[in-house]
Amino acid sequence: MTEQSRTLAVLGPTNTGKTHFAIERMLGYRTGIIGLPLRLLAREVYDRIVRVRGPSVVALVTGEERIVPERTQYWVCTVEAMPEGLGADFVAIDEIQLCADPERGYVFTDRLLRMRGLRETQFLGAATMRGAIAALVPGVEFLGRERMSQLAYSGSKKISKMPARSAIVGFSVDNVYAIAEVLKRQKGGAAVVMGALSPRTRNAQVELYQNGDVDYLVATDAIGMGLNLDIDHVAFSSLSKFDGRRMRPLAPNELAQIAGRAGRGMSHGTFGVTGEAPDLSDEVARAIMDHRFTPIRKLEWRNSKLPFANIDALIAALEAKPEDQWLARAREADDLGALKSLSQVAMVRARASDGASVRLLWDVCRVPDFRGISHAEHSSLLETIFCDLHELGRVPDDWLARQVKRIDRTDGDIDTLSKRLAYIRTWTYVAQRKGWVDDETHWRGETRAVEDRLSDALHERLTQRFVDRRTSVLLRRLLSLNLP
Repeated sequence: MTEQSRTLAVLGPTNTGKTHFAIERMLGYRTGIIGLPLRLLAREVYDRIVRVRGPSVVALVTGEERIVPERTQYWVCTVEAMPEGLGADFVAIDEIQLCADPERGYVFTDRLLRMRGLRETQFLGAATMRGAIAALVPGVEFLGRERMSQLAYSGSKKISKMPARSAIVGFSVDNVYAIAEVLKRQKGGAAVVMGALSPRTRNAQVELYQNGDVDYLVATDAIGMGLNLDIDHVAFSSLSKFDGRRMRPLAPNELAQIAGRAGRGMSHGTFGVTGEAPDLSDEVARAIMDHRFTPIRKLEWRNSKLPFANIDALIAALEAKPEDQWLARAREADDLGALKSLSQVAMVRARASDGASVRLLWDVCRVPDFRGISHAEHSSLLETIFCDLHELGRVPDDWLARQVKRIDRTDGDIDTLSKRLAYIRTWTYVAQRKGWVDDETHWRGETRAVEDRLSDALHERLTQRFVDRRTSVLLRRLLSLNLP
């Protein structure tokens, strides 16, 4: 670290320009890395920086995309994919309050504790993180940001009474589809935005909304993470969500993260509830409007000092408890679950007998279960990949070609196409790993082309199912005439 190195926590509610501030600061340095919470958001920021500096100096690295020009100066990544040890002048981590997220928090906490820019480091996020950052980051400076527009609670409204330029938020695919069906019948249609959509499908759906083809957006909480849209009103159709383990009520700060998407720039916004969702209590509504939330007291943590001498030592290190009172041991993630399962397989244990093969096994275990299949089925796939890599030094082309070919079909309904998109993400991820396939460029291009075809087909099906263009045009004409 050089003497003039500065660590800054830029904290405040949504719509305060925190990410914009970080990008401007980063571009003032020769090199920089910014870590973002979503692949969709990373793509958005990448496109923005490319417009300013051109594609030859900007890299995009996520689990499924890897664009790294030879003269890269600026790295735009998902937080999980941030490269370490580059020695960049500037480092920023966005949505740092995700340190407390039960599923991914330990990754954000690791970056908070260990990643620094040579000259400047920024942590961007909610003010609820102030105490934790002050305790864990020596010499940090705090910069508070005020919201540029006001947010007001407008109570409960039926979907039929929903104002134009509204986003209605659901927390399950079924819920999102049901709301979109109602909006098609009553308002001419809606665009659909979910975290599981590829950036290409999501951008095409957003374009329907942004260009005025439809006046409504139905979304999951994916819109809470910095996706900038022209939304005047956010309505919650539910106040609880399934978090991977159980149904739980959303905390006020989580509701605020999503509600804050209403009113961008200097335009004021409103939020409320609809459908089965109960009215928000005065206390919760006031907390969201005033941006006052309970401070975060515990950050999720997992040991990053990993020994690769043998599988058991690795598992023990991953299960180690933190020593700091601000840190809580993260629940068992999918990668550790897969490692434990595979450690019980005699053939895997026999192969993973030295440091290099244990490290390889751990890399394979970190292939995400995009498909959401059974734990056993996912582990079986990882076993095949590990054994091939260990024995042959690569994933065989003919086997990979068969997997990709099975998915490369654009027939079927929304759910079938969504499932295929989830499947291709696995192979895109595998193709991104350095040295796993013979011809990385070929397989990246191949998997990307399949993803693009599936994305276009999914956008087409979503639009067919949830947009009635005739009704939409008619309603807009009536509105322009100021008819009732």
